[in-house]
Amino acid sequence: MLKARKCVREIAPYRSPWAHVPVDLRLDMNENTTGCSPRVLARLEQLSGNTLAFYPDRERAEKMVAEFLGRSLSEVLLTNGADEGIDLLCRTFLEPDDEMIMVTPTFPMYEIFARSAGARVVGVPAGPDYSFPLSGVLARVNTRTRMIIISNPHNPTGVVASTSDILSVLDKAPEAAILVDEAYYEFYGYTMLDEVGTLPNLFIARTFSKAYGLAGMRLGVLAGPAEHIAMARRVVSPFNINVFAVECLGEALADQEFVQAYITQVRRTREWFREQVEALGFKSWPSHANFILVNLGEHKDEILKRMVGWGIVLRDRPDCPGCVRITIGKQEEMEVVLEALKTARGQFAGKGRQEQPAP
Repeated sequence: MLKARKCVREIAPYRSPWAHVPVDLRLDMNENTTGCSPRVLARLEQLSGNTLAFYPDRERAEKMVAEFLGRSLSEVLLTNGADEGIDLLCRTFLEPDDEMIMVTPTFPMYEIFARSAGARVVGVPAGPDYSFPLSGVLARVNTRTRMIIISNPHNPTGVVASTSDILSVLDKAPEAAILVDEAYYEFYGYTMLDEVGTLPNLFIARTFSKAYGLAGMRLGVLAGPAEHIAMARRVVSPFNINVFAVECLGEALADQEFVQAYITQVRRTREWFREQVEALGFKSWPSHANFILVNLGEHKDEILKRMVGWGIVLRDRPDCPGCVRITIGKQEEMEVVLEALKTARGQFAGKGRQEQPAP
């Protein structure tokens, strides 16, 4: 009887738990609720039937991204979302029984991609208040370590690892590919990108899904030493980037005014929202991304169900006891969420029995 490989059969599939539920406000996937740049929309309207009939020119888009990032073309590979870049690194460097180290809790696709390559996943629990556990990571490095993934800012906590900590990991594991996943870099502002090529085992993953509002176009960037990027190119599909992403990329990069306005709004609204949820009695953590982690306590499951009933979806994080991850949307959207949380809290505190929030 035909069977999938054992490592694949043992993988728990990834999916959004509320993907099938019609909602008014979806704050579980860290998407840009503002949308994309108007210049991107205008470019889409200009596309012709002939443009769609031919395969996309990824190389042209890679030249634009390389110039924008200040890297050589040989150090940059465009990917189908940042996810594909992670998968490509796993397929390029991991042999069966190699080890990949990651800090937990984290983005579940890291484990899925590593295990699909037959590698063993070593999870290192985050430190107090979800801080980066440098000593724990260094202690798990051994001769079988072939990859270490550092989410920075970290998903789902928004906590960051310092540059000195990342450099310590790079120094400790010279035979391993060290991937710094900078999916939320724009909201943080600090990057290791300038060290690419200088540090021989450093890779950076970026995405256009968050700050640029292009999650539906599936466009990411993998940057790394030229000789290693050349190896990753051997296993990537020649047409992995769709024509919409290629044709709209120039306008997305050019409209930095749109991107910066969104980043400023998210940072401002994030800090306001965090203050408000803490005033309600819910613990949260300082974040450098476009989301925050909030501890709703023992009534988390009931509150989530109430929120879904009211058309608001948040991301349950069962790997963080009592916690949900909440994408930061527009100010008026977060005001709706806050009122809903107030109502839900009142219900479970016995302070009210109304069935609908008062946004």
